[in-house]
Formats: sequence, C-alpha cells, structure tokens
Amino acid sequence: MKALVCGAGLAGLTLTWHLERAGWQVELVERAPAFRDGGYMIDFYGPGYEVAGRMGLHPRLEEVRYPVDELGYLDGAGRQTSGLRLPPDVTGVVSLLRADLARAIADTVRTTTRYGTSVTAVAQPPAAPVQVTLTDGSEHEVDLLVGADGTHSTVRELVFGPERDHVRHLGHHVAAYSIHAPELSREIGTRYRMLTVPGLMAGAYALRGERLALLFLHRVSDPALPADPVAVLRERFGGLGWILPEVLPACPPPPELYYDQVTQVELGGWSRGRVVLLGDACQAVSLFAGHGASMAMTAAHVLAAELTAGGLTAGELAAGEIGPALAGYERRMRPVIERVQRFGRRFIHWMAPPSRLRITARDLLLRAAALPGADRLLVGSLSPGGHGRIP
Repeated sequence: MKALVCGAGLAGLTLTWHLERAGWQVELVERAPAFRDGGYMIDFYGPGYEVAGRMGLHPRLEEVRYPVDELGYLDGAGRQTSGLRLPPDVTGVVSLLRADLARAIADTVRTTTRYGTSVTAVAQPPAAPVQVTLTDGSEHEVDLLVGADGTHSTVRELVFGPERDHVRHLGHHVAAYSIHAPELSREIGTRYRMLTVPGLMAGAYALRGERLALLFLHRVSDPALPADPVAVLRERFGGLGWILPEVLPACPPPPELYYDQVTQVELGGWSRGRVVLLGDACQAVSLFAGHGASMAMTAAHVLAAELTAGGLTAGELAAGEIGPALAGYERRMRPVIERVQRFGRRFIHWMAPPSRLRITARDLLLRAAALPGADRLLVGSLSPGGHGRIP
C-alpha cells in the first residue's frame, strides 16, 4: 500500500513512523522550504506522551526538556501580581519546544521529507488509486492521501472546500519569536512569566544558548492577518512595561516571526474516499486549549492502528477496507477532540482575560493554589479531561 502524507509536522511525522513499520510505502512532503525550528514552548503530556513512549522517544524528550518550575503573572508595569510554583514531581509531563518534539520524531523516520512541496490537485476515480499532482509537477497514484498540513490545509481546501467553511476564529491573534538576549535569559531563568492587561498577553521564557522566547496574544475584532505584523505588535504592546521595550525592537519579520489567527477547525467528516485529514487540518483545538501536540500524535497513532487493525500488513490490506478504517479513526478521535475544543473555548477568559475583573479573579485563584497540596490540584485541573489515555 502507498500513502502520500502532506505535512511534516507532529501528526504527519508520527503517522509516517507508524506506517513505515507496518510495511507501507510512504511519501512525505512539506510545503515549508526546510525543517521548521523555533515555535513556542508546550507542556507535553497525556495520550500523546504515551504514544511517544511506545515510539521509544522518552529518553530523547528528557534530553531536550526545559525545567520550568514557576508560572508568574505580571501587570502592565512588570510587577508580579500572582504566581504558581509548579510541583517538580509531576510525572508524564515535559515542557519543551514544539520543534524539539518534531525533531525527535523526524530523526527516527526513515522516509526522506521533500521540502518546498505541496499538493496542487487531487482526483479520485471510482475504484482506483488517488491521483495527486504536486507543486513540482510530479504526478502520483497512491492508495491513501493524508492531509496533515495544518490549520490552513491545502488538502482540505482541495477536497473538502474553502477554509472559511471549516474554521472557527476565537477572536485573537498569536505571535512568537526568539532572540539572543543573554542578560534577559538569565533573568527569566526557569520561570515562565506573562504580562497581562485586558485583551493583551505577553509571555517570556529562557531557551538554551542564551536565547529568550517571546509569545504574544491579543484580541482582535477582524480576524484578517495584518500586512505588517511587526508593526502591529509594537503598536499594541509598545506602551507596556517589563522587558517589552527591550525585546520589541528586535522583533524579526516573518518567517522568523510566527504570526497567525487563533482558530479551531470543525468539519462534518474527516475523510472522503481515500483522502483523510489529520492533526490541525481537521482537529485544531487552539492555543487556548493546549494539548494540541498530544492530540496530533494520538490521532496519528489511532489512524495507523485502524489501518493496520487485526495485524494486517500493507500488502494484506485490501483497498476496500480503507473506508471502514478511516471511519473507525474518526469514531475514536472525534469525541476527544470535541471535548478539548470545548475546554479551549472556556479557557479563553483565563489565558487572555478580557477585563480587569477577570484578571483579579485569576490572581486570587493562583494565590489560593499556594496552599499546601493545592498546586497539584490546580495543575491537574488545567487540562481538558485530565491526562487521559489513548482512545
């Protein structure tokens, strides 16, 4: 059996890893010109962490993790208003860069990724392989086309219709970049610090190599992306204090600056014929929900399991069995994704408070969490349904 996986992010890489080991022939293409370093820090846990363990990645993740031990909130002048010491003995949770997690998977994948390549056309003749044309002009016939190409999926656009029909905007834009800043990196240390005023959040954490990572979140009335995102960040955040007057002038232009809408993706179905969507292409839960990396790897594991159910190898899997396998994947994953998305929509008002009253309520909650034992309860509660298991 042949599969073409469009998208070499967490979902696409994880699926490729599993299909390779099940005997599939896999082609992996990625529209970015090279492996995408950078991104932002994530807390990786739950079923995705379990999948990583089954892939033998836990030792590598321990090598690249960051020892984040405190969460602190600041006001517009940079004064800390509340904080939370993170318990050091929470097992099964690692803080690391999304790119470091992707690199850990990519280093164990045998298939060579074709960068700077995407899909331009898809045709599904009856009872025949999928016919796929790529941006380099090459044509391919495969038994399965997987769109793992993110929130702005090209495969989804070609097969399922316009993006506007499937994307829910959550009223915010997000931006992230990193800079070389030895003194600020040492000052931040192993803490994750966030400045919040109504409608605005700016976060910072230290990276290896004397670097500092910045994350920005701001409310918008128009979801359209600006022509000059650097100017928007400087205009929206430039009047605030803390370290922002030092880091905003160093903000690079895209692509070094990541800037996008905060969205969720909702589709009535995740597959059509021999085309299936995976990861953020159909399951984006948003920055507010977190858990996206875990969901991406879990969904890839479940899809692979359904395609190889009953111990069937690629050579034994009849083409007619792909449909039930894709339906089984969606049946197992959809309730989990919908639960995480609901959590994300509720959590908006805590991660990006729209008012001073909400900021005050959050600070009081974090101060209460300083009571003995309460920190573990709070950390456990800031998860959509707990750590969970593979569905």
